[in-house]
Amino acid sequence: MLSSSVTREITVQVLAPLDGPSEVSVDLRYDTTDPYAVRAMFRVASDQQVSWVFARELLAQGMTEASGDGDVRIWPTLADGREVVRILLRSPDGEALLQTQSVELLEFLTTSFALCSHGNESRHLEIDRGLVALFAT
Repeated sequence: MLSSSVTREITVQVLAPLDGPSEVSVDLRYDTTDPYAVRAMFRVASDQQVSWVFARELLAQGMTEASGDGDVRIWPTLADGREVVRILLRSPDGEALLQTQSVELLEFLTTSFALCSHGNESRHLEIDRGLVALFAT
């Protein structure tokens, strides 16, 4: 099966209570070779990037209701009368509360579901190739 992917750059606000919000560019990437995952590459400085991987379904569910119970939590809310999505990322090094416009995430998700519709992710997994590689060693 051929690989298809979509990448979209969005801007998120990092909500820091003491310093006030700051903006960070994020590249969201979906690829059918890993059909359950979304990769987020945060450009935190001119020469630094931070990468997170989480379930596409978690992101989609977080558009309409609070979702996640681990390192990634996502929920919809209103900010200044606008529909936004908040994302809480936690790691042993700390946590970050992010906010972005719902419309930007919706456009990304819509494109990703056009590449691989919900419930059809397993059709994009190349299990046979993986088994051959596993038993070839």
